[in-house]
Amino acid sequence: MVRITGEYQGDLHCSAVHEPSGSALATDAPKDNQGRGAAFSPTDLVATAFATCIATTMAIAARRHGVDIAGIRYEVTKEMAADAPRRISRLSARFWLPASARGVPQGVLERAAATCPVHQSLAPSVEKTVDFAWE
Repeated sequence: MVRITGEYQGDLHCSAVHEPSGSALATDAPKDNQGRGAAFSPTDLVATAFATCIATTMAIAARRHGVDIAGIRYEVTKEMAADAPRRISRLSARFWLPASARGVPQGVLERAAATCPVHQSLAPSVEKTVDFAWE
């Protein structure tokens, strides 16, 4: 169990603290939803969690094969649904894998990406795409 504490600070801003580490972050409503976009929005954090979970899960899988894939780069885009209720409709992630990733047996990293906990936790109605570029 991990505890995260936080506070709504007013003006559509929240703070959150990851209790085990003491790391803190702030959120703000996006510009297209009455905010200033001064920090990650809650749905931006979902997109970030999607990409970072995939990267981490791939790194764990690579480690099992004795391969260090440090240097993975990623980009994730989030699209919101045009109709109500307001929700994420699509997450698209692209990963640039370092040359060392070729040392992982074929298909292992792709399976890891598809089975990361965040990917598995998102509603089936959220379209999720993951693409790889091999260096």
